[in-house]
Amino acid sequence: MVEAPATVIVIDDDPEIRSAVDSLLRSVGFAVSLLDSVGDFLKTGRPNGPACLVLDVRLPGQSGLDFQLELSRENIQLPIVFITGHGDIPMSVRAMKGGAVEFLTKPFRDQDLLDAVHLGLERDRVWLESEKALATVRARFESLTPREREVMALVVTGRLNKQIAADLGVSEITVKVHRSQVMQKMGTKSLPELARMADKLNFAPKKPLRQV
Repeated sequence: MVEAPATVIVIDDDPEIRSAVDSLLRSVGFAVSLLDSVGDFLKTGRPNGPACLVLDVRLPGQSGLDFQLELSRENIQLPIVFITGHGDIPMSVRAMKGGAVEFLTKPFRDQDLLDAVHLGLERDRVWLESEKALATVRARFESLTPREREVMALVVTGRLNKQIAADLGVSEITVKVHRSQVMQKMGTKSLPELARMADKLNFAPKKPLRQV
């Protein structure tokens, strides 16, 4: 599949700043979306492909820093490069603690903004790839039957087939069949890889196991 194009979203209420940033970003080949308020972004949402947000701190209505906090609360991943003409140390500390890529004070060097945007887009590409891989694991896990999920939960703890059979009150042969099905459906032949998948899914036995 072809990756969706990368987009730089610029939110700034100053049309001159928007125009200048737009020209700079387009001069090096970036696709740019220009907005003058957080409200405009909320109407459209984040693009499907890699994205980076160039965000003014002071905006009409909701401030850039408050919007950063809202995105975090809503678990919306979007790298942010802050730009401001009225920055101070507490602002920059808050922004960086909130996960901002960079905090630039106007007037800033063009290269500093370009470097920050490149970094933000790369972070988002990595995150999107991770989410895609996790979605694949989730889909495979959803294909498991309830019994296969029980067996998987025990297999990844290192339990032997005979121990799992005793835990579940079934025959060892039945456990072997279910175990084979789990490995096939999850797309792995490796127990360590299966354990990593379970860890990504936060999947574990629901009850303490009795020793046999």
